[in-house]
Amino acid sequence: MRLRAIRVGWWLAWAAIGIGAAACGSGAAPAPSHSGAAAPRAAVHPSARPSGMPVLVRAGTATVAGKSTEVLTTAAGMTLYYFTPDSPTKVACTGHCTQIWPPLLAKSGTLALAPGLSGHLSTVSTALGPQVEYNGHPLYTYIRDTKPGQANGEGVLGKWFVATPGMKPLGR
Repeated sequence: MRLRAIRVGWWLAWAAIGIGAAACGSGAAPAPSHSGAAAPRAAVHPSARPSGMPVLVRAGTATVAGKSTEVLTTAAGMTLYYFTPDSPTKVACTGHCTQIWPPLLAKSGTLALAPGLSGHLSTVSTALGPQVEYNGHPLYTYIRDTKPGQANGEGVLGKWFVATPGMKPLGR
């Protein structure tokens, strides 16, 4: 009986760890992976574009903290975000994190910055493909933004923030 209680106890402990790891701080979404190791996935992200079509990063507006703010968006108008643990050479959002925060992906040489934006577009290599960077910040969309103009990911975990045209370059 004691052995069964220990087994049940261990199972409950691992289940609690799994549930805790799955929480993203604002609901039941998976937590970001901070391992820095990119995990391969076969799924296509909503922000991934069809082959051969250039990625267009443009300026748009979103409601941030109750006021209209100029932000970077995808060609479809979806708000783009950056993750503070990222660096220009290594992404920290991998694995389950990319299910909640789909990276903006591009093929090399197909980047396009909308007129009027003075930042620099580049890519960083990930297991999912080249991820678009603006001034060295890897860019993501947020699965809980369901239409243009939303910025529901602003401030999540104190590490996710809306990307803006005036973002300072991230050091390499």
